[in-house]
Amino acid sequence: MSNYIHVPPGSPEVPKLDITVSEREGPGCRQGALQLLRRLRPHWRPEEVTLQLFTDGITNKLIGCYVGDITDDVVLVRIYGNKTELLVDRDEEVKSFRVLQAHGCAPQLYCTFNNGLCYEFMQGEALDPEHVCNPDIFRLIARQLAKIHTIHAHNGWIPKSNLWLKMGKYFSLIPTEFADEEVNKRFLSDVPSPQVLQEEMAWMKERLSNLGSPVVLCHNDLLCKNIIYNKKRGDVQFIDYEYSGYNYLAYDIGNHFNEFAGKN
Repeated sequence: MSNYIHVPPGSPEVPKLDITVSEREGPGCRQGALQLLRRLRPHWRPEEVTLQLFTDGITNKLIGCYVGDITDDVVLVRIYGNKTELLVDRDEEVKSFRVLQAHGCAPQLYCTFNNGLCYEFMQGEALDPEHVCNPDIFRLIARQLAKIHTIHAHNGWIPKSNLWLKMGKYFSLIPTEFADEEVNKRFLSDVPSPQVLQEEMAWMKERLSNLGSPVVLCHNDLLCKNIIYNKKRGDVQFIDYEYSGYNYLAYDIGNHFNEFAGKN
């Protein structure tokens, strides 16, 4: 039994560059990105490179790099958020990325660096809740998800779900109190106690583990914004593999169905 991701033999190696890119916007961020581009796009002239902030989230900052007004070749630089390694196993994320790439389910991963990774930009638009309810689009999503779910574990190994392991890890990170008195008061009154949460998790594990849902390679975070729709090609691709791993097939489907509620 295993819940580890194994990269297929023969997959291209991904260089790891000893470069750190500043999280803060400004000269430091640009300088770090240009250092990466000297390795990835040596023919680009630094003064012609445009950096565009795509997202600035809790777990990462995403910057698109391209020359002039030409966006056919965009290098994405994703900078990990501070202390996000407590939530995300970055080594497993890269392995998931490489496995999905090997099966035509992810863009090209160009490199990793000290606090992030660089990869190919996928042309298209990120979906909104109203899009996923469109039959033409949700059929494309179903096909792409099925393609990922049929990726077999390495050497015929039988995987086990990492759901309970990750939930336990996240549970260990829950704070017990807050310095701000008002925030702490709300926390104690609105959030169930650790004992109640532990009991609820044990109840879920006992019942859900016995439903017989197959354990497959899952995306595990199929939010609307993680689905890129290319109308011209008539296909969808999934991005952001921070939480990818072996899990119950039904979880991946149910998690995505939450998007049909219309909450973004």
